[in-house]
Amino acid sequence: MPKFITAFALALALQFAGAGVTLAALNLNTATKDELIALPGIGPAKAQAILDYRKANGPFKAIDDLRNVNGIGAKQLERLRPDLAVTATPSKVAAAPSAKEGTRAAGHAAKGEVKAVTDAKPRP
Repeated sequence: MPKFITAFALALALQFAGAGVTLAALNLNTATKDELIALPGIGPAKAQAILDYRKANGPFKAIDDLRNVNGIGAKQLERLRPDLAVTATPSKVAAAPSAKEGTRAAGHAAKGEVKAVTDAKPRP
């Protein structure tokens, strides 16, 4: 059994040792400061600069837009490129209910809603 575990561990190590390992790219439009700091060459100050740029200019349209962030040069951008992605940001989810929906008669549930029972007596 120990030989099997050793062989398995060695095979696993060899699998991940090659350049063929691909991890999910970090989306510049949804990345948090901590996720940005995890990138090679990005510290807290550059991560904050990226977030500030995104806040001021809206979502990144392309990875090359990162070049507009203060402190990101062409060489660093090329080193980061394989680890980055730019995809659309999720749209705002479900607006608040309209006034008409909020004024439904007490005791009436709309189609698909579940009415809570608050005055039910406990079963013996």
